[in-house]
Formats: sequence, C-alpha cells, structure tokens
Amino acid sequence: MNGAAKGAIVGGVFLAMVGGAGYGVYALVSDDSAGSGRAGDGDRPAAVGSGPPSTKEVEQTAKAFLAAWAAGDERAAADLTNNAQAAQPAVAGFKAKAYVSKAVITPGAAAGTTVPFTVAAEVTYEGTTKPLAYASQLTVVRGVTTGKALVDWQPSVLHPQLQKDETLRAGTPAAPPVTAVDRNGKELSPEKYPSLRTVLDQLRKTYGEKAGGTPGAELWIEPAAQDAPKRTLLTLVEGKPGTIRTRLDAGVQAAAEQAVKKYPESSVVAVKPSTGDILAVANNRKDGFNAAMQGTRAPGSTLKIMTAAMLLDRGLVGADKVAPCEPSVSWDGKVFKNLKGFSLTGQTFATSFARSCNTAFIGQIDEVGDNGALPREAREVFGIGLDNWKTGIVSFDGMVPEASGPEAAAEYIGQGAIQMNPLNIASVTATAKTGVFRQPVIVPADLDGRPIAQAERRMKPSVQQQLVQMLRRTAAPGGTAAEAMASVGGDKGAKTGSAEVGGEDNSPDSWFTGYSGDLVAAAMVEAGGHGGEAAGPLVATVLRAG
Repeated sequence: MNGAAKGAIVGGVFLAMVGGAGYGVYALVSDDSAGSGRAGDGDRPAAVGSGPPSTKEVEQTAKAFLAAWAAGDERAAADLTNNAQAAQPAVAGFKAKAYVSKAVITPGAAAGTTVPFTVAAEVTYEGTTKPLAYASQLTVVRGVTTGKALVDWQPSVLHPQLQKDETLRAGTPAAPPVTAVDRNGKELSPEKYPSLRTVLDQLRKTYGEKAGGTPGAELWIEPAAQDAPKRTLLTLVEGKPGTIRTRLDAGVQAAAEQAVKKYPESSVVAVKPSTGDILAVANNRKDGFNAAMQGTRAPGSTLKIMTAAMLLDRGLVGADKVAPCEPSVSWDGKVFKNLKGFSLTGQTFATSFARSCNTAFIGQIDEVGDNGALPREAREVFGIGLDNWKTGIVSFDGMVPEASGPEAAAEYIGQGAIQMNPLNIASVTATAKTGVFRQPVIVPADLDGRPIAQAERRMKPSVQQQLVQMLRRTAAPGGTAAEAMASVGGDKGAKTGSAEVGGEDNSPDSWFTGYSGDLVAAAMVEAGGHGGEAAGPLVATVLRAG
C-alpha cells in the first residue's frame, strides 16, 4: 500500500482506511472468521509452483487481490494479475474515474479456480451519492513466466458488464437521456424490454441532442470503439429526457423478448414488409452484441429465397416445372449433398424449395454460367450488399460477394463467404413477399433527413408470385417449415435454413424466416441445429403477436 493507507485483519474483516482528500473508505469482508495481525500475514500466495493452482493458492491469491483492490492499492492489485499493465489503470480508475467513494467487497467460496464475490459500493459525484451493487467473479491461473498463482485479468473482474478495453466512467454525459416510444406512443424502457438496451443507447448517442433533452450525471461504461454508444449503469442526477418516436411495436417487441429466452445466443427481428418498418429486435446473448442487426454469419438455406429469385428471373426454373433433385451433385471437385442424402423424382421446383433440396439449386450453376449473377441479384433487387443502409442505428447490410469454384456453388445455398443477420434475411423475405425492396428503419427518416437505400429495380411480378407460392408451400404440410408454422394463422409462408460453421463436426446454426399477413420475422440460433427445430419456434412466437 501507499504511505497513506493502513490495514488490519479484525475479526475476519479486512479494513482499509485510505487517507487524503478525495479518497474513500473501502473494506474487504472475508468469509474467514479467524486471524489477526498485519494485512496479508499467512495469506500471501505461494511464490512459485507448477500445474493448475491449488485450492489454497486460489483462495490466497483471490483474497490478496481483493484486499489490495479494496484498499485502493492499484499497484499491489495489478501485481497479483497476469496483466499488470492493463489491471493497474483499471483498478485506479475505479476510484479516480468512476468516483467510487466506498466499497465493501465480499468473496464467496471458491469453485475450482473461480472465486465469486459481491461489491456493495457508493458512487459520489459533485455532492450526490448513489449505491451500486453487483456480483462478479475472478479466475486464478498459473503465470506462464513466473509460475505464480495470479488473477487472470479481465475487465469483467471490476464489473461483469465490462468487455475488452472498456472502462467505468462517471460524470455528465455528452448526450442527454431519451425516452423512446413505439409507433403508438408506448414507452420502450430497457427494464421492460431488456433486448432494447443497446438499441436505446445508440438512439441516445445519435439523437439525444435532437430530441431536446438535457443531461444529468451518470456512471457509465465507456466503450472501446469511438463510434459505439456509452452504456449507462447508474443515474446519479436525473436529466431531462427528450422523446424519440421509433417504428417499433411494443406488443411485437414483447413477443420477441419472450421468444429469445428459449435459446442462448439467439436473435430475432420483425419487419413490416409494406413499409420496411422494424417492429422488433431481440437478442439473448452473453456478450450483449446486437447480432440481430449487426451479425455476420452464413444464413444457410434461407438464402435460397434469393437464389430462387435469380433462377426464376433467368427463366431457368419455374415453380410448377419439374426440377431434378439428386442425392448429391459435384461442382469443381466438391460434392454437395442433401440432408441425409434424400432425393426427389419427378417433383416440381416448388417442392424442391419446400423440402430444401440443395442439389436442385447447385445443379443450375452451370446453366447460369455467371458467378456474378447472385451478387447482382442481391444488390439490384434485394438491396443486399449496398453498404448504405441507414436504419437509425448501427447495422450490417449483408454481403453476397462474387466467388468462383466450390465457393460459388456454396453461395447458392447460403454458405461460403455470404454474411447475413436476421435483419437482412427478414428484409429478403419482405422483398419476396411484396416484390419491392424497402430499406428497414427503426426510426423514421424524416427525424434527421437521412437518405434511405434504394434497390436498382423491382422484382418481376411473375417472379414475386412464384416466390410467394413456394414460401406458402414450405409452410404447408410436407414442407420443412410446416411444424414450426402450424400455430401461425392467416396467409403465411416460410423458409428454413441451417448453416455449417467450423466444419461438419459442429452443430449448425439454426435459421428460419417466415411471414403472416403484413409481418415478417427472421431468427437465428447459433449452433441451434436445423432451422425448424430452434429458430422456427422463435419466428412463430413473433408472428402470432402480429
């Protein structure tokens, strides 16, 4: 500790009285009820060892680190980690930049090399003090070069929501708070709709000043990326929020929130095809990433909607025309198979679409004879890959790059280098449903006068009619989406998809997209298996809410 700090073990409670102006009182409450003397006597980690840390080493290292942190001794705390350079300023910032004036840190029982703990703190800024309580954990590892038992440094040790290169800050934020409301004027709070937290943070960053509010004082997470929004953890002094009217629908959003609870690492988006309005965005992810709108993963057979449009556009297939569906097909040395090697004899292209026959699509690549055909269809008709969508928050437009060889064939079934997210696939389905690309928006364009992306041309009416026919067929008995869509009423259609990620040994990502009336929803569950199994029920839940 520095010269201003004194410490003692008293009745199992480590107390650190830190002197000097601007410093607070910290305490480490130990679950060890015995001991007295100088801080750390008998609790110092073993100097050098080998192999995984022992239980004693884990307990001693964790206690020593938490005691140093509680005492405000950032150097001592940092030296007990495997990344002192990153840990020292972070621990120092807990007081100096997050304005934590008091903290009680209570460790729990170690579980292997992991030690949970709770923090009961107070944040004081310009005369205002508010409580801050949370639970976190640390892991003890063996130092690679030192052989010592050390805390594996991660920003989440200080606060569980901190990610790489993020920091805690308190003060007056640049952007005033906002109150977001849905298309009918109903308030959308992060407490009621937790998936919207990152969306609301971005709306605040972009439109806070335009909405007419005034800032207060807060504790927030300062993001690593300069263009990313701050994430508020604690309001110290209430500001005056401005109001932002979104195109979301509170009822559909509530259904989306409930849907993603079924599976971890899942995302869903709902869009109104007649307008492009985004009605719901929901994610269930540990990292808080808005994968629903920013994800970049292969969409599997849901992309067959676009491939079918391209083939129909060129007159190479027809919904009611017979199309070959062999068990496998080879292209440029790579063999592509149908699920479990199934085949169809004398069946129409609509049936191949409904049964998700890979070979019926890849088998046409020689007839197309142009590796740029699918990327052009994506840009010119579906508005995918334009790199100019302005939804109102950060989003990814999707990407269908030109490829050659086996990669070109893989793209016909939504694999290869294609990158999409549920928003993109919902938009693709909406374009197929109406024949017109309408760029999705979460806030109206007239709020800030931003330009909206336009596709080069409308879909041919005959193509649009056949696509809708095939989507309906897929949701009907005998189609791969029938079971998932059974509970959805009205005029409906769907497409399933599964995308291999990291090789055949891994469970594929589950994709599903569907519509009912004037509502489209698309979902993705990482490693969720086949589309109808995981993502399908999520989409059905959202469609029923419409």
